[in-house]
Amino acid sequence: MNAWRRKECNAVNHYAILLFALFALAMLFGSSSLAYGQVPNDDFENAIAITSLPFTAQVDISSASIQLGEPSSCYPVQRTVWYSFSPAADTLIRADMIGSSFSDTVLSVYQGTALNNLSSVACGYASGIAFLATAGQTYYVQSGSYYSSGTLQLNLNEILPPPNDNFENAWVITELPFLNSQDTTAATIEQGEPTTPFCVYNPVEATIWYAFTPAEDMTISAYIANPTFMTLVAAYIRDGETGGLIEIGCHAQYGMLTILAEAGVTYYFQTAGMYSARGPLSFGLEVAPPPIADFYLGPGDPSIFDTIYFNDSSNDPANVGIQTRSWDFGDGATAADCCPTHRYSADGAYTVSLTVWTPDGRSASTSRVVRVMTHDVAITRFITPKATSSGQTRAITVGINSKRYPEDVTVRLLKGAPGYQGWEDIGSLRQSVPVRSANRTTSFNFNYTFTSNDAEIGKVTFRAVAVVTNNRDAMPGDNEATAFPTKVSR
Repeated sequence: MNAWRRKECNAVNHYAILLFALFALAMLFGSSSLAYGQVPNDDFENAIAITSLPFTAQVDISSASIQLGEPSSCYPVQRTVWYSFSPAADTLIRADMIGSSFSDTVLSVYQGTALNNLSSVACGYASGIAFLATAGQTYYVQSGSYYSSGTLQLNLNEILPPPNDNFENAWVITELPFLNSQDTTAATIEQGEPTTPFCVYNPVEATIWYAFTPAEDMTISAYIANPTFMTLVAAYIRDGETGGLIEIGCHAQYGMLTILAEAGVTYYFQTAGMYSARGPLSFGLEVAPPPIADFYLGPGDPSIFDTIYFNDSSNDPANVGIQTRSWDFGDGATAADCCPTHRYSADGAYTVSLTVWTPDGRSASTSRVVRVMTHDVAITRFITPKATSSGQTRAITVGINSKRYPEDVTVRLLKGAPGYQGWEDIGSLRQSVPVRSANRTTSFNFNYTFTSNDAEIGKVTFRAVAVVTNNRDAMPGDNEATAFPTKVSR
């Protein structure tokens, strides 16, 4: 009897384990089947067919799931829905999920016939994706989220070539300045169109065209405004005999392409992204801006003893460059090179002017005032005792002379130290020094008490250093003085 009951209990246990296993499998793989029917296109086999463009659809994916074996091209997904699209003609498609109630969007496009043989065409997330759809082929769009639930919105639009994709449809510019934006995602290359202007090595793949005929001679600059990828702008005119295009200029990457344009001649501008880049391009054309004149110099606080170095730092935003220069130093002297030097013979305020010209005749000027001030003080008296003894306090006088300007001066008094110690500070004094004649000085009076250590050495050598406060001394060589040694006895 007990054996039978044990068998019965074992059977119940096995049954419970089986139920638990089935429940776990349902949670792992079968949860999506519970949601099927709540979202019509939750699974691949029920993908909603897109029959026309533009297309927009919204669906609540809160109860959506993923199927066993469902692919994940770019990012892992938790909830997905499916759409299919079969174009009647080759076309470029942009797909995005703008308008969804969540931000963790995932979007993938596949080709294939069943869930287990899909191959990825494109994938992306918030900003959307673009792909070339071939006529007669079926594309499956998988859209969903990493983890969020809510309303999903799918948008599919056909990307058309810009209106000025072809040379014959070049956008005619009637006045300057001009700025126009086009999306080159679907732009093409025509048969016979130049694809390797001299400023690039790799052929361009998606171009747009502009045309401009000036009413008078002028210098014009073409550019791409705020590019998000590397671009080029090339300029052409027609050959009068063959009608073909003659390249007259090209500028790659960033900046301006500037050309001299003749009245009545039509100039064609070709622009594109480099290295197969496509997307929004804003083409601008304007009368070439003037150069920006500027210069720097050194030293910034010159004296009559300094040779001043001037350096032209002008630039041309139109990328033609600076060809000629004219300097006026404000004292009758002039120069014409990029980096002249000049020395003034007297203190004063001099207006230095620089004018620059580009090869096409644009010009600009700038000027600034250069103040020449010769600050120069000198130690002309240094009185120290000839001999003394340990314990005595003696006066030490340093006389400072200034001939040009009243100066604020600090004098440091030092004494020689034995060995490698060099000089030891005794003290410093700061005071104003008025302008005086050559023989008169302003005294800096120190007191020093000689020590037993001085007596042991037997002498003290004093040194004075004068520093002009807040100005550079033009002749620092006479700002230091060393006195004859003072004999020190016990």
